[in-house]
Amino acid sequence: MSFVQANTNGRLHPATEPSISPLNRGFLYGDAIYEVWRTYEGVIFAWEEHWRRLRASAAALHLTVPWAEPALLQEIRKTVEAFRRGSHWNGELYIRLQITRGAGVIGLDTALADRPDYVLLVQPCPQLEPARAAWGLTLAIAQTIRRNPAAALDPAWKTGNYLNNLLALREARSKGADEVILLNLAGEITEAAVSNVAFVRGGAVVTPPLSAGILAGITRSLVLQRVAREAGLAVSEEPVLPARLSEFAECFLLSTTKDIAPVSAIDGHRFAVGPGTVAARLKIAFADYARRSAAAHPELRVF
Repeated sequence: MSFVQANTNGRLHPATEPSISPLNRGFLYGDAIYEVWRTYEGVIFAWEEHWRRLRASAAALHLTVPWAEPALLQEIRKTVEAFRRGSHWNGELYIRLQITRGAGVIGLDTALADRPDYVLLVQPCPQLEPARAAWGLTLAIAQTIRRNPAAALDPAWKTGNYLNNLLALREARSKGADEVILLNLAGEITEAAVSNVAFVRGGAVVTPPLSAGILAGITRSLVLQRVAREAGLAVSEEPVLPARLSEFAECFLLSTTKDIAPVSAIDGHRFAVGPGTVAARLKIAFADYARRSAAAHPELRVF
């Protein structure tokens, strides 16, 4: 396991060292929220967008976040500095902030929690293997697990409870796929385990709507609202059914760490990958947007 730097409530330590109580509600019940940022050119990308989503998730769970944004940003800088000293890593970073309701007497009642805790984790930003990046990921549609509906545990909330995604991904991996596609209760495509999904039809980008039951991904939002339009591409949000996959020439995943990741196949249906595709064009446009964003936000530089 490569070195991961942790920061628990302001205390720096290796991530392999225990730091929270066994009574912590994040551990016991998944009573937690989190966000993941990455850096481009040493600058935290989309800080405000992730922070707003963190606050929205906290509000949905009636969870108090007692730390101000500048204070946590300073803790991130401290954690990054410690990571770079301990690892000698000079590349881009993955930064995860998890906030739990805290510990307390065992029981589901949220009133039993004592005070919120946070844990920061810093490690190298994951990269797709060159072959996967060039030839595309393979996906499998989960058959035994469906995306939990918004009326139950809303996928729009970025919480510490990922069993739905975890079990679906396990099923896909057992079939030899790299990632999974989850369907909602209506049989519509929603997203992958930790990524949004989009398709290309007639040169335009098509992605399932938020109402299908998906996370409002930051990369997805940036692509739909800015990057695709800057690249001269039309975009639309509409329900996508597995039976209609043949309508689409391309497929790709969108996430903070992967940005745009091409998909070569979903089960038996194959998609175009490689130079000249819309996904490749979008990846170049997204990299350009990220560079411009880094230049525009020197206040978010962490190394």
